[in-house]
Amino acid sequence: MYKTIVRAKVRAVFDRINEGDYLTMVDGLAPEFEYVFHGEHALGGRRTSREAMVRWWERTLRLLPGARFDIQEILVNGGPARTRVALRSKVSGTLPGGVAYANTVFQFLTLSWGKVTSVETIEDLQVLERALRAVAAAGIDEASAAPIE
Repeated sequence: MYKTIVRAKVRAVFDRINEGDYLTMVDGLAPEFEYVFHGEHALGGRRTSREAMVRWWERTLRLLPGARFDIQEILVNGGPARTRVALRSKVSGTLPGGVAYANTVFQFLTLSWGKVTSVETIEDLQVLERALRAVAAAGIDEASAAPIE
């Protein structure tokens, strides 16, 4: 039963993100957390503060406006004190010039008593970096900026 509830809550957070409400995700972070997005690019890096996460989401939505996450699978293990979640999703959107963007995202989360203490995000970096180069070429310099940390 607990695992079913966690899966439903994770889906609900991604539904809110798809509606443009990233603060639901930020509000779900524990007071002390770590969010790592692999790669040396504008969306990469390690964040440990709410302020950095808000700035990161704002950048993400500027660089990939209308990005949507389609959750493919959610695996849950453990109990309320230490819950591990692994998920696979498809992210899609439209880049400048109408070019379609599609990638696969893997996330690994740790929760403690309903709050997220760590997130590790991995996606196909070749696809993401190609998309960020296209966004930068369209005149959005932030797509080639250093990670927000």
